[in-house]
Amino acid sequence: MNNNFADAAIQGAPQRDKPWLFRTYSGHSSATESNALYRSNLAKGQTGLSVAFDLPTQTGYDSDHVLAKGEVGKVGVPISHLGDMQALFDQIPLAEMNTSMTINAPAAWLLSLYIAAAERQGVVRKDLSGTTQNDVLKEYLSRGTYIFPPGPSLKLTADIIAFTYKEIPKWNPTNVCSYHLQEAGATPVQELAYALAIAKAVLDQVRNSGQVPEADLAKVVGRVSFFVNAGIRFITEMCKMRAFTELWDELTEQRYGVTDPKLRRFRYGVQVNSLGLTEQQPENNVYRILLEMLAVTLSKGARARAVQLPAWNEALGLPRPWDQQWSLRLQQIVAFETDLLEYGDIFSGSTEIAKKTKTLKAEALAELKIIEEMGGAVAAVDYMKQRLVESNANRIADIESGAQTVVGVNRYQQAEPSPLAGDGDAILSLDPEAEAHQLSALKTWRENREDPAVAAALAELKAVATENRNIMEPSIQCAHAGVTTGEWAAVLRDVYGEYRAPTGVGGAVVQSQSDVGPVRQRVAEVTEKLGRPVKILVGKPGLDGHSNGAEQIAVRARDLGMEVVYEGIRLTPEEIVSAALEEDVHVLGLSVLSGSHVSLVTDVLAMMKANHMDDVLVFVGGIIPDADARALKEAGVHGVFTPKDYDLNTIMAEVIDQVDLKLCA
Repeated sequence: MNNNFADAAIQGAPQRDKPWLFRTYSGHSSATESNALYRSNLAKGQTGLSVAFDLPTQTGYDSDHVLAKGEVGKVGVPISHLGDMQALFDQIPLAEMNTSMTINAPAAWLLSLYIAAAERQGVVRKDLSGTTQNDVLKEYLSRGTYIFPPGPSLKLTADIIAFTYKEIPKWNPTNVCSYHLQEAGATPVQELAYALAIAKAVLDQVRNSGQVPEADLAKVVGRVSFFVNAGIRFITEMCKMRAFTELWDELTEQRYGVTDPKLRRFRYGVQVNSLGLTEQQPENNVYRILLEMLAVTLSKGARARAVQLPAWNEALGLPRPWDQQWSLRLQQIVAFETDLLEYGDIFSGSTEIAKKTKTLKAEALAELKIIEEMGGAVAAVDYMKQRLVESNANRIADIESGAQTVVGVNRYQQAEPSPLAGDGDAILSLDPEAEAHQLSALKTWRENREDPAVAAALAELKAVATENRNIMEPSIQCAHAGVTTGEWAAVLRDVYGEYRAPTGVGGAVVQSQSDVGPVRQRVAEVTEKLGRPVKILVGKPGLDGHSNGAEQIAVRARDLGMEVVYEGIRLTPEEIVSAALEEDVHVLGLSVLSGSHVSLVTDVLAMMKANHMDDVLVFVGGIIPDADARALKEAGVHGVFTPKDYDLNTIMAEVIDQVDLKLCA
């Protein structure tokens, strides 16, 4: 009888929509360690993979390159060659897997390695499904893992698109990524406008490249996907997604002549906001993550195709497997325990939602028009970067002034100690020998491969790049031949050159509500004592391209009356120390968010000591555990700042007090 009742209940149950893909953005230390993590997550119900690569891989360097020191395996998995890629997906059948790879400048190479690894598994290309982010233009604006100038970068993006729509028809060859724009401070309007401007630049490049017949352009449009962000203002964020859906439908029909509504669908994945996760009272981040997820799941008409959630403790350091499991369980509860997937779009007919969506569309189109009048996304990179720096500065100023509430940060700070974060074991600690193991394995790989085959593959790659032909097939042959990531990228660096993106700092105008007056007065007093302006060099050592914090320190120091030297990202310790000497600075501020702070800062301090720079005060900012902060101070750092230090005036007041104490006595 009980079974009959159960059968009747099942038969009478409402029809449920298929849930989105459940992903967790992950990877660290080595391909073997990451493979174990992937297989564990899949066993827990994760339905797709999202690969995080380390910074050397993302910027086209082998693990033993001088710029890779201290960065190997820190923010993702190191992939130097086909052997690494095979180890990463060992016992994971790629024909059955949907894999997202957050890779941009060397996207053609990592996709080639993935294809080669699949072929070694006996998988035919057409059976592969997944996504390469492959959005280099946003790297110039936010994340910083670019290599080549805009022209060659768009050419490589078009090569991947032209290759995949025929060879791997289930693959999303580009994932236009507004996620990092919001992380860099973008407003919803800017996120809409800048992402659409980038998408237009990519599709125009494909159309003008001659690689895709006009009759096939609609197929290409249908494979373009997006990767978005969702912040805490989840009603506005949901309306932003509805605006995205409508604007993309209109754009693809009007500009590219796509008549099939299915090919005009706005297909997107999402990771909800990491910028708003707090070091203070980090347990509150669980609620933030859930609310942000609602923005991309509640509205069926604008629902995400894939969701990956950050972990509650990402403002503290690298999440543990348990922390990632908690975020996965949150997705599963929303998808399977609630009745969300039993209904159509619950906001259809809402006048408030329609009104907000219409406003966002109108404002985004106005911003898009400005970009178009400049000549499109490539020509407007400087403009967009400056606007992002301004928006982020205004966001920070609103938090400082209290105009924007952040619970546990600028309001309701009184709290009980967190049992989750209080034991000192709240983050994943990486094996300190992981980098040495990777270097040893890379050396062995080079020794065991066939050098003539490598040389021939690289020669063909260079010829194809020089002749402006499609890069994909020769890149796949390079993968099979045993070419390394650094070797592949070195050939293209030689052909295409390298690029340094604008910082956006110089022209940024901040409408600050923060009270800078008292600190500005202190800067003026210390300037008078020194006999010249207080001078600070803000440096980004290593490969970390997340420059938002460094940019905001530079802008605030400038607005306080300091003389500021900021040359952007990706500098060696030698370059930073040399610049500090040449510029005769009083203060050196180092920003490191990749976890390699101890190694890089220690190198900087040693070089400063060798150059007798005892009169330069060093401050460090980043996601830095307490034990590392103590070690840095013992090594000679004058101050360490972490995400809990949100008030820039307080930071700068501490810096100027130290200058007064140490240099004006």
